[in-house]
Amino acid sequence: MPIIQSTIQSNQKYNNLTIYVIISINPAFMTKFVKKAEINSKWFEIDATGAVVGRLATIVSKIIRGKNKTTFTPHMDNGDFVVVKNIEKIKFTGRKFQDKKYYKHTGYPGGIKATTPEKLYVKKPGETLKMAVKRMLPGGVLAKKQLTKLKIYSGTNHPHENQKPKEIDFKNLNKRNTLKN
Repeated sequence: MPIIQSTIQSNQKYNNLTIYVIISINPAFMTKFVKKAEINSKWFEIDATGAVVGRLATIVSKIIRGKNKTTFTPHMDNGDFVVVKNIEKIKFTGRKFQDKKYYKHTGYPGGIKATTPEKLYVKKPGETLKMAVKRMLPGGVLAKKQLTKLKIYSGTNHPHENQKPKEIDFKNLNKRNTLKN
């Protein structure tokens, strides 16, 4: 291991400062990347009854990205599957349900379209959560692949009972995760 030593002398008679810089490229300290064969995906289930959309989206995006694991690799899909049930009972804080705007553009001049969560809820109740999670993921092909691990269902029944998803008690993680109204 190379050690670089430099001595800085000042104008005073007895003041010397010695700096040691240790340069090390040790394979024991390098990050271990997970390989495709080592990826194990688990299933998690969250009940969205009374849950705040943004807080639920942050938890879900971390799980489907794999940031909750010690083997997180940013360029690989090693996240887990998340099943969100009772999506029709999800909540927004404040007046966001009526006032928040989602914009998209058709690509033509003057083609900007705006909608609110209230209008979106009538057509697709789970679309607001899906959009929130999608916007928390990095852009690109990997994000699209990770978004397919999010399963959203109205009601308590879903077709993923055979995978035996582990229940996440979202309400007890933080008292602000749910609204009482």
